[in-house]
Amino acid sequence: MYDEHYGLTGRPFQLTPDARFWFETATHRKAMAYLGYGLAQGEGFIVITGDIGAGKTTLVGHLMDTIDHQRLNAIKIVSTAIEADDLLRIVATDLGVDPAGLEKAQLLTAIERGLHGVARTGKRTLLIVDEAQALPVSALEELRMLSNFQAGGHALLQILLLGQPEFRDRLHGSDRLEQLRQRIIAIHHLDPMEEHEVADYIAHRLTVVGWTGNPDFQDDSFAALYRGSGGVPRRLNLLAGRVMLHAAVEDLTLIDSTVVDAVIGDLDADLPTLALNTTEPMPIAAPEATASRWRPIEAVDGHAAPAAEVAPTVDTALVARVAELEARVEQQDAALRRVLTLLVDWVESDTAKPEYAPIRGVANWHDAA
Repeated sequence: MYDEHYGLTGRPFQLTPDARFWFETATHRKAMAYLGYGLAQGEGFIVITGDIGAGKTTLVGHLMDTIDHQRLNAIKIVSTAIEADDLLRIVATDLGVDPAGLEKAQLLTAIERGLHGVARTGKRTLLIVDEAQALPVSALEELRMLSNFQAGGHALLQILLLGQPEFRDRLHGSDRLEQLRQRIIAIHHLDPMEEHEVADYIAHRLTVVGWTGNPDFQDDSFAALYRGSGGVPRRLNLLAGRVMLHAAVEDLTLIDSTVVDAVIGDLDADLPTLALNTTEPMPIAAPEATASRWRPIEAVDGHAAPAAEVAPTVDTALVARVAELEARVEQQDAALRRVLTLLVDWVESDTAKPEYAPIRGVANWHDAA
């Protein structure tokens, strides 16, 4: 693997979130400021949204590394469309309460008792709910009710909601969530990083695993990395990891835009549906004979095309095209298996984090080390 080839102590661009690789872009700096303000209030809801791969989980990992655990009891739940009663049972369990056999009223009483127990230790409780966009309104309402528990005029529970952009839209568009909206004291949306931040981001992650300048990066490679990832951290990690692997295979000591563009081309050819900086491909139109496998083309506004626009019969050219597409799907599956095999090896490293000084405006980083 490329980490061994370049003498690194770990995989700098692993896809698994790791707080050791925390890098403060402008949008993450704002998010931490909002989190700090919200936590200082000690009540209500804090909401952080962002696209898939924007760094929400890494943000929470960094938060957990920086908070005072002697004063804050943090509970984290990853939502998978949890219904209201199940959500309450999970919260109760994390508070050390056995929810077995409890009716809802008893469950709420037990949760409140558990929160009081935490408060008596001098801590307050922070409930972190990831993938909040998957929660039904009923579950969000239960969270709002939990936020009402208090003692001595102080809230017993504060809630941090993490979700994809559609969750923010839900909050603003649902009348049923008006009372929850009124309890939000801080909200921030994680944007992709800016182009000028890519070089420092790459330098930071490499430095964490002992990079000493080999391979070096030419200035134009960062613009190519940004174009290929759109500045989304997870996409950038995927692309940078593949670039490093390509460089190791070719035994390169310098990575430039040509190398990055070649890798982008390979990714686009192998996994077009996972293209790094493109929108999801439109469905392919097909006749009724293959309707069970292919959806009709959708218009730009999301409505299906009129039935008259779909050919009612199968012609030879179309059959050949479908066969060609099926062959490509098989090739893509094989390529995906190859990529996943590589990703399995990208496990997190247990090595200590080295000192890091950002590198700015330096064409050859090792000359500035």
